[in-house]
Amino acid sequence: MDSTLSWGLEVIRAVQRTLGPAMLVPMQAITFLGSELFVLSVLPLIYWCIERKKGARIGMAILLSVYTNLWVKTLFMVPRPYTIDPSVGLSHETTSAFPSGHSQTSITFWGVSLSILPRLAGILLFAVLPLLVGLSRVYLGVHYPLDVLAGWLLGVVFVLLFHFAGPRIEAILHTWDTRFRFLLVAVLALIMNALMPGDTMLAGAFFGSGAGFVLASKSLRFDARGTVKMKLLRYLVGIAGTFALYLGPKLILGDSFTAQEQLIRFIRYALVGFWVAYGAPRLFLSLKLVSLEG
Repeated sequence: MDSTLSWGLEVIRAVQRTLGPAMLVPMQAITFLGSELFVLSVLPLIYWCIERKKGARIGMAILLSVYTNLWVKTLFMVPRPYTIDPSVGLSHETTSAFPSGHSQTSITFWGVSLSILPRLAGILLFAVLPLLVGLSRVYLGVHYPLDVLAGWLLGVVFVLLFHFAGPRIEAILHTWDTRFRFLLVAVLALIMNALMPGDTMLAGAFFGSGAGFVLASKSLRFDARGTVKMKLLRYLVGIAGTFALYLGPKLILGDSFTAQEQLIRFIRYALVGFWVAYGAPRLFLSLKLVSLEG
């Protein structure tokens, strides 16, 4: 066994012994904060109910971060700790180990969310939650310490790009005609598919949400402000549609399709992304749950 993996297994065993079995449920709860389901639940809340423009930026940053993580995983194909020592496996995943997606998503999410959070609360969340998520991944035996460290480092790269390069990129894009912005989204989604043809999920989500954000910027610049009741209704209506599109095709089709699996997966996630970015806000406007920006 590689000495690095051997050392990582020893660290996992030490963490599990130190924290003990009583921490299993708390660690499972903490690890959820870096999961796809958590992000899918919270990003629409930011976009629909807090601030439209920053919500769109945050959403695209998270999508690109998660895509990069999965792409790097396919390059290294490091086995999960529990595949070498089943005794450490308190949870299981379907992808390879390096780098940690939960750790990267957590640090990216809370890092880019500094743009909408109160300063002190944002810094505290950014400093503490990614550390806890990383610790939970090691405790659960799904990641080596180096996986977590690599995830954090990649996440920091995306946070820096978001805060320093993001505003400049956005300013340039706003000088482009809408058709060219649609074309850019399509080309980037095509490149994402070409680089990772075995998993079209994120390329689909990027295409759908990117197209939706462009369309919303052109013809549906809605105001995310409003009363607490109005925001709650927005979120409940919108998230119901999101999870209907997210879970519906899988429940109906199951896992029986083979040849068209990646195409269906692309369409499914594209619909989810487009619904969040454009479909739900359009419905909110029809239901008078949101108003256009003045």
